[in-house]
Amino acid sequence: MAKRTVVWTETAAKQRREILKYWIKRNGTTTYAEKLIKITAEQVKVILSNPKLFKMADFPDTHISVLGHFSILYKFTKDTLIITAFWDNRQDPKKLLDILRKTNGT
Repeated sequence: MAKRTVVWTETAAKQRREILKYWIKRNGTTTYAEKLIKITAEQVKVILSNPKLFKMADFPDTHISVLGHFSILYKFTKDTLIITAFWDNRQDPKKLLDILRKTNGT
């Protein structure tokens, strides 16, 4: 089986950047942000090895992998893993659905 390429959508990349910036500013250090980067990378590897492992989200063709306070929402094809959102679960989930709808043009 060919390796999947990981693609972060502009929305997901922006969400991740904003979350990392928030924690750096809040804590005055990069320690937690670095930890979050590491666990995210590890989780993406798990998703790559078995993308059907995680449950379907309440959005078409989208799976969700929960990492404590954060979630990775993704779609996949035989060649690509598409990270559609990187979400802080403490936010209003309706906001996430709105973002996903705008991103997908629905």
